[in-house]
Amino acid sequence: MEEMSPVIALPSIMVRKSLVCDDPRKITCIKSDAMAVVAATPLCTHVPCDMPAMCSTNCLKSASHSLSMYESNMILPSVVEPVIRESRVVERGGYRSVFFMDCVARWGCSSICGEAKEMEDSYAAMPQFYDIPLWMLTSQPCVDGVDASSYRLPAHFFGVYDGHGGAKVANYCHDRIHAALVKELNNVNKGLGGTSEVDIKKQWERAFIDCFQRVDDEVGGKAIHEGPSEPLAPDTMGSTAVVAVVCSSHIIVANCGDSRVVLCRGKQVVPLSSDHKPNREDEQARIEAEGGTVINWQGFRVSGILAMSRSIGDGYFKPYVIPVPEVTITPRAKEDECLILASDGLWDVMSNEEASELARKRILLWHKKNGTTPSSDQNGEFTDPAAQAAADFLAKVALQKGSKDNVTVIVVDLKSKRKSMSKT
Repeated sequence: MEEMSPVIALPSIMVRKSLVCDDPRKITCIKSDAMAVVAATPLCTHVPCDMPAMCSTNCLKSASHSLSMYESNMILPSVVEPVIRESRVVERGGYRSVFFMDCVARWGCSSICGEAKEMEDSYAAMPQFYDIPLWMLTSQPCVDGVDASSYRLPAHFFGVYDGHGGAKVANYCHDRIHAALVKELNNVNKGLGGTSEVDIKKQWERAFIDCFQRVDDEVGGKAIHEGPSEPLAPDTMGSTAVVAVVCSSHIIVANCGDSRVVLCRGKQVVPLSSDHKPNREDEQARIEAEGGTVINWQGFRVSGILAMSRSIGDGYFKPYVIPVPEVTITPRAKEDECLILASDGLWDVMSNEEASELARKRILLWHKKNGTTPSSDQNGEFTDPAAQAAADFLAKVALQKGSKDNVTVIVVDLKSKRKSMSKT
């Protein structure tokens, strides 16, 4: 990712520490020719595995992803096999509450190196990574006869991490953010939080802020274990982090950097994140208040070097560049078509409106040719060929439009059931 000023030489060598999970029941192995990544897959009813692990054994589970132009540089995504649960549906006189609608994780991802010298992007897709208590989503004590303090909604996790100065921090975000978020959500559950809409927003903000800060501390060599430790990456290396937690009633987004999330709601385009650029008025004011400078050098940059104002890592630029995410909570609507998470390799050459229209039409085209989507593929994974076709197409168009950066795109189909449109 071209986020650093080209006149600055940046180190890119780091020894990666192995992290050990002491409970083999909480990890799922994913095979790669180069390495096997073990992603923590805790449920809300268990104490989560706080640190992911590196695995050297051969595993039968393989990840579903698009191939990079430079396959040896691909960063393996976190993909975990979904846990199938029976969900209780509450209906009153034909009315079905949005809290109890089906929420199947149908997604596809394309991650390509493009014309960049190195693959520095990473991503994660984790169906049913957590069960969200209903009280964390509504201030109502009871919804359609269901006690909000006891009912839980399955939620899915998606994240895009766009590294700069090297891939180490993006790789670490891929390994850690979902697990750190589970820990923070469990902390919220222990406190049982507040009851107002304001309290709900603050609880999600606190969970994400603490999650991102924890990962940033670990990258900088803090809070990994007791006593002093070595940083996991050089001070001049960092990554964006944009994640979406999707359940039947809401989409919760946390963004740190200039990757982006866009919701396609019918033909309406709804941005769910705001880019953290150094020349954004509030960001520039914050940087200058800390004694930093924003210089226009081949684009606006912090200290004339870094082209974003928030990130994970980048210790050299602290306190001007911070790991604090902005959080949005968006209620779901029946018109919701799809969700797009992508690195700036897409957004640098494509508007929100163009990307949404292309993704929406590509999904509809797939269903017109092929009919309805099966409940799952033969391996039980909730990947979706229509969403995959949309992600592949967006990445392809980005390259055709001249993107020089890595391009990573996740498309999530928000229609749990689509009627067959194929001709018979």
